[in-house]
Amino acid sequence: MNRLKAWLAVWAVTVAALAQGGFDPVKSVTVRFEKGAVVATAPEGAHLKAIFMKVEKEGGPGKLQAGPLPPGNAKDELEDDIWHGPVRIPVKGEGLSGDVTLKVTYQPCTEGIGGVCYPPTVQTLKVKAADIPGAKAAATTAEAPAVKPAEAAPAPAPKEAGTPRPASTTTPAPESQGVFLAFLLVFLAGMGASLTPCVFPMIPITMAIIGAKGSGRAKGFALSIALVLGMAVTYTVLGVVAARSGAAAGAMAQKPAFLIPVSLLFGAFALSLFGAFEIRLPQGLQNKLQGDGPRKGYGGAFVMGLVMGPISAPCVGPVIGTVLISIAQKGDVAMGAAQLFTFALGMGVLFIAVGTFSATLPKSGDWLDRFKQAMGLVVLGFAAWNVRFVVEPWMNPAMWAVVTLTGAALLGAFRPAESILSGFAKGLGLLSLALGILLGIRAVERFENVQLLPGGGVVEGPKASLWIEQDYEQALAKAKAEGKVVLVDTYAEWCAQCHELDEKTWPDAAVQAWVKAHAIAVRIDTDKVRPDLAPNLGIRSYPTVLVLDADGKELKRSLGFQTPAAMRAWLES
Repeated sequence: MNRLKAWLAVWAVTVAALAQGGFDPVKSVTVRFEKGAVVATAPEGAHLKAIFMKVEKEGGPGKLQAGPLPPGNAKDELEDDIWHGPVRIPVKGEGLSGDVTLKVTYQPCTEGIGGVCYPPTVQTLKVKAADIPGAKAAATTAEAPAVKPAEAAPAPAPKEAGTPRPASTTTPAPESQGVFLAFLLVFLAGMGASLTPCVFPMIPITMAIIGAKGSGRAKGFALSIALVLGMAVTYTVLGVVAARSGAAAGAMAQKPAFLIPVSLLFGAFALSLFGAFEIRLPQGLQNKLQGDGPRKGYGGAFVMGLVMGPISAPCVGPVIGTVLISIAQKGDVAMGAAQLFTFALGMGVLFIAVGTFSATLPKSGDWLDRFKQAMGLVVLGFAAWNVRFVVEPWMNPAMWAVVTLTGAALLGAFRPAESILSGFAKGLGLLSLALGILLGIRAVERFENVQLLPGGGVVEGPKASLWIEQDYEQALAKAKAEGKVVLVDTYAEWCAQCHELDEKTWPDAAVQAWVKAHAIAVRIDTDKVRPDLAPNLGIRSYPTVLVLDADGKELKRSLGFQTPAAMRAWLES
């Protein structure tokens, strides 16, 4: 449907396009062959759309594989990927000989007032078979390979640029090992995510809700599998969405509209663990999901799995963020779905273990009540931590004061010690009580803007002298005057990874040295302060860091949080 709409839009403006002077869809777009790749370059004021871009061989023996296409460096009004400047499409040949004719199809569009998109245009290139990677070795099988081992086995590409990579039995061993290692790392990341504060304490609660506890090993295992499959569905869909919509998919989990309800939900979970009430499904729904039919409990377990994915997103976000960004940049739907399915399986290992062996756990007693209270304190702490960037400054110490005072009560700060162990717990409780009181005073100081304790009062964040704040136009003018590039850090106040950049990456001495030597740095809140710049800069998720030339033309961009080392490498590349 999107392709049909694009075609209709193309032909609707064809007459106007042909009448427009100054731009020729063939002469104005340069197409050349360079170092094993076709390079198509749109002139300034124009771009190439990804939807029609492809490279094919025209006649003759042998086969040609082209791609994969690199990610677009911008989006058009239809949310399609586009390229400004050159786009490089790698090619690989098999059984080619002599001169090879390459047919390059692209769709150019002009920009600005009166800008139009031309019909898909074709240019041809004559290339020697020996210059195409893999072609010479395939054409002279009787001879020893003339290409160095490092060059003889480039990664196989799809037959048509932009299409998913097909399975191949001839894939070199190193690539197979790389794919296996990637999936293993994703699986281990899922296991690590299950140990985070917003997942681990929920495991026994979830197993109790779906009826796995005390149901026997076989039944507990089956219910756990149903739960994990529900989780897998959620994360697989997330992988597909990331591949289809880009890095903006991960940004939703950082927004206040998502974080605040999740924290309230976890606050309710904490109260339940403290014994304030018991969480149960409505009786009617419980009877349907856990009736005496052949699907007893499995429907409820699957639904709980579907729910576990979204409510754990804020906590597993830092773990899964890198995977989502990689998927979004590659745009490979099949790979995105497979990787996120693998992540869910890794995350479900502990659920399966607890669901299968819960019947053999020690009987309930005082130890279980204390364990539930400790888990409740962890969950309550996560609820406070989760919204640390989206609430007023005074609310952070206030929320942690509530957490520490609750911990003081649970540790027995207000009860007499009856043994050495309870005395030790009481000591910890008194420390927690003192910390809670101090945090409460800090909250009052920030709310009333007064100083009650040494070092108190309103705490302002450090001011970075390197940065121009919010003034994009000033940064461009200064960069042009000093002959430097522009480093643009776009952010939103609710973006946790943006704050991580401010705390961990930008203060790095090597990063600051590069910025001082090569760039004019500007920080822009394109969510609230300068939303007018978000479309022009192509900002769809936060943080997005851009390097522009002095005329505002994008040179490169980085999505998501980057460590100081990764940021230095990216800036210097």
